[in-house]
Amino acid sequence: MAFTFHHPYTFGTGFEKKVAYFCMEYAIHQSFKVYAGGLGFLAGSHMKSAYELKQNIVGIGILWKYGYYDQVRKSDQTMGILFQEKIYGFLEDTGIKFSINVSGHEVRATAWYLPPATFNTAPLFFLSTDLPENDYLAKTICHRLYDANPEAKMAAAILLGEGGAKLLEALNWEPAIYHLNESHALPLAFYLYNKNKNLADLKSKLVFTNHTPEEAGNLKTDILFLEKMGFFGEIPLTEVKAVIQLQNAVLDHTLSALRLCGKANGVSALHQQTLSKMWSSYPGISPITYITNAQNYNYWADKEMYRALDSKDDELLKKRKLECKRLLFEEVADQNGEIFDEKILTIVFAKRFTGYKRAELLLYDRERFHKLISNKDRPLQVIWAGKPYPMDYTAIGVFDKIVDFCKSYVNCSNLVGYEMKLSKMLKAGADVWLNVPRLRHEASGTSGMTAAMNGAINLALPDGWFPEFAKDKINSFVITPCDTSLTDHQQDEADANSLYDLLENEIIPLYYDYPQRWLEIVKNGMRDIIPQFDSDRMAAEYYQKMYQ
Repeated sequence: MAFTFHHPYTFGTGFEKKVAYFCMEYAIHQSFKVYAGGLGFLAGSHMKSAYELKQNIVGIGILWKYGYYDQVRKSDQTMGILFQEKIYGFLEDTGIKFSINVSGHEVRATAWYLPPATFNTAPLFFLSTDLPENDYLAKTICHRLYDANPEAKMAAAILLGEGGAKLLEALNWEPAIYHLNESHALPLAFYLYNKNKNLADLKSKLVFTNHTPEEAGNLKTDILFLEKMGFFGEIPLTEVKAVIQLQNAVLDHTLSALRLCGKANGVSALHQQTLSKMWSSYPGISPITYITNAQNYNYWADKEMYRALDSKDDELLKKRKLECKRLLFEEVADQNGEIFDEKILTIVFAKRFTGYKRAELLLYDRERFHKLISNKDRPLQVIWAGKPYPMDYTAIGVFDKIVDFCKSYVNCSNLVGYEMKLSKMLKAGADVWLNVPRLRHEASGTSGMTAAMNGAINLALPDGWFPEFAKDKINSFVITPCDTSLTDHQQDEADANSLYDLLENEIIPLYYDYPQRWLEIVKNGMRDIIPQFDSDRMAAEYYQKMYQ
């Protein structure tokens, strides 16, 4: 029986316009491993809120056969990388098949459907080339999320962009707006442009969200390589260059998206300022606004803590927090053989391990850290977790260095498997959620939002989303930022010293000497995070600012 698609729910007022949302990764549920990190967590929350608000959105992604990777351990506890085939019984095979062109070859593609009722999301389709009629190379296009191979990376972009557009045609579902959540699906823009060669028409229906100012997240590729791959479809190279105003032989994916879309946004107020500085000198770019990222309250928040908060039952709130700490510490014991104490102040650093996030900043001055971690009167426990990019050997080296360091301390632990399940457990079990990016490198960051939804106090530098939330010593602790004109090494030293000062003089004494004041900061954080940083606000704002 042929697959037919009708949007399965009645739309909320103001959310009737048809939108197709294109993203390389979605963090929807622990069991569905088609995500790597923050972009996926954000997209997953967006799709959950689109469902809750009953928005007329359809999400398009790729069904990654081996996911991102499974983070495991080698025999000496250092990090190992496992690519394991994933099987999902909850997806529906649409049976739809169509062709895309990759590197001069016809590649057959299909799509799998995730109905809204499965995980309470907007309808989602996941593209795959893992079909018997394809050769091995064509099958591998959907094998690994963010494959380091340049050909595989561009082939995946073609699958998501051109393939996503062709899927929507096969479904007979024509969006009024196409949303590029990052530039990964850029071939979509060229496919749509090629229909009537009208740039104004393309801009009227294409919007773009940029999620990072980091070089690694803003791809630049040789244009002849892209032409060979079929990135531009049937558009001649001279026309491509004219449309994106290319002056040399290297295509900047972010700049091209900014020139082909009608509206663009950053993901925090600070990020919009950074984007304006980065791109304002380039002609022909779209207006850039901002919509601050957010996370889904219904999925992430600890409801028992909020029930205690709403009923003004401090004892119940404290009891629940201790329960959550005990659950986390079972995981610590299982992975690392350490028995943590739920009454001890626990700091968690957990996020994608990459250079600018500075996972090892807490260890900058080993003597000062040793004094903190060895204090018997006011003890401390520290947990690290996070998945580096599997080919980022510098970040893996940092992870392994922390693993080795933790072997010397019974109150320090480094966990593997930082995905949705462990993320929620870490946030509910943390007293303090640490975020120390090198200033002006964090576009938004969202882990601290869900930490606050789980009764953890944010300790962070004022970057990304945090300045829009933080009230120092009222709902969080703000680390005094250093002068960003300093060298990276000098910034690390200054920020580390500010962090140590804050821990030694304020945070640790407050936790042990003034527990009621500590609880007030916890409760203020839980209150202040809602509704501004619940993704219902964000999903509604996209309709108001970007889709209308």
